[in-house]
Amino acid sequence: MLQIDHVSFAYDELSVLEDINLKVNDGEHICIIGESGCGKSTLLKIVYGLLQVNTGEVYWDDQQVQGPDYNLVPGESYMKYLSQDFDLMPFTTVHENVSQYLSVLEPEVLNLRTQELLEMIELTDFAQTKVRYLSGGQQQRVALARVLAQEPKVLLLDEPFSHIDNFRKNSLRRNLFGYLNKKNITVLTATHDRNDMLPYADRVVVLRDKKIIAKNTPQFLYQQPKDIYIASLFGEANKIPINIVKTYADTKRRIIVYAHEFKVSAKSGLEVVVRQSYYMGGYYMIEGIYEEQKIYFHHHSEIEKDKDVFLNVSIETINQRMADS
Repeated sequence: MLQIDHVSFAYDELSVLEDINLKVNDGEHICIIGESGCGKSTLLKIVYGLLQVNTGEVYWDDQQVQGPDYNLVPGESYMKYLSQDFDLMPFTTVHENVSQYLSVLEPEVLNLRTQELLEMIELTDFAQTKVRYLSGGQQQRVALARVLAQEPKVLLLDEPFSHIDNFRKNSLRRNLFGYLNKKNITVLTATHDRNDMLPYADRVVVLRDKKIIAKNTPQFLYQQPKDIYIASLFGEANKIPINIVKTYADTKRRIIVYAHEFKVSAKSGLEVVVRQSYYMGGYYMIEGIYEEQKIYFHHHSEIEKDKDVFLNVSIETINQRMADS
């Protein structure tokens, strides 16, 4: 088990994290999410031992993770960290970069293991290509294979798909997270992409204002966000008064509604004035205005600018969000 106990950290006088507590079970995949600058990468560096905490401790089972004040070379042998700097050997081949950490194996086993990793990152055709000639996304995939070569007990991923083309991200996610689950590797992923967490994370940790403000399954946090900040990390979200969309509701409480949960109505509901339609492929994202507040909703077709439309929300969604609030 990975355990983070009352950890606080500051860069000089700038406090970044305060009183962070988290327990991660063996083989569990935790996604850490939050706005830019909230401390996601800093937390991974603390867990790996690259930064010295001001207060608190980090443990893997009974072994304390020591920071740079105690280790000349930071980092623990059972743990690997994939940062946004790839740290590759540019003048050697993809195969050599990956197999470097497998040199203790018999040649046949080494080649099989390297081939397995190259297939996972979908770079078998580039095995003999020097890394310097690869794109940034391809280099990120090589760096990923390198950190997996020795099968660490704990893997720390900092925006692991940030440089990779959108058309390839989905297959790589399936390959990587399926592989990690099969190997029972404990994973912490810092990400801003909901597609990294919704299908693959066991739990999600939300950071804001230096603290953990929520931690639960991705399904729970998505379906029952306690505030608009959390909801916005999963998609376009709005906060609206209930009694406007359901006139019989005897309350002025406001609930969170995702853009896809609105339905356009001809006569009643939340009245908005359309300002812009954005083509998204299978639907349009419509921007409207209600009492100087921007409202975003999905629609199957473009809507004329300055047109008045009414929006409704299902009673099931309202009841769920009412119960959650």
